[in-house]
Formats: sequence, C-alpha cells, structure tokens
Amino acid sequence: MPVISMYFFDNKQHKLSHIHVKYQDQEAVFSLPEGELIEGQLKPNKLKLVQAWIEIH
Repeated sequence: MPVISMYFFDNKQHKLSHIHVKYQDQEAVFSLPEGELIEGQLKPNKLKLVQAWIEIH
C-alpha cells in the first residue's frame, strides 16, 4: 500500500498544495486538487490508485 503525505503549503519546493507518495522504491508528487503528477514516477496501477484516492478525498 502506498504511503501518502499531504503538504498544504510548501513554499520551498512546489509552492502549491500537494501530496508525496512513496511505494516500495518509487516516489512521486501529485498536485491537489487536480491529481496531476508533478515529479517522480509510480507503477501505472499505483498511479491510478493514488489519483482515485485524491478524487475521493
């Protein structure tokens, strides 16, 4: 299961609301509320899982 960390205001790096996702040896950053991949990569099935999680929450 991916680990999701939420950042509402990060004025040092991404400067917008976003989440960091870690799954095994992969890491990615997604914008909120859009769910766009900002940085990194995830396996396609985990990418869809995270985007669905964003939509639900």
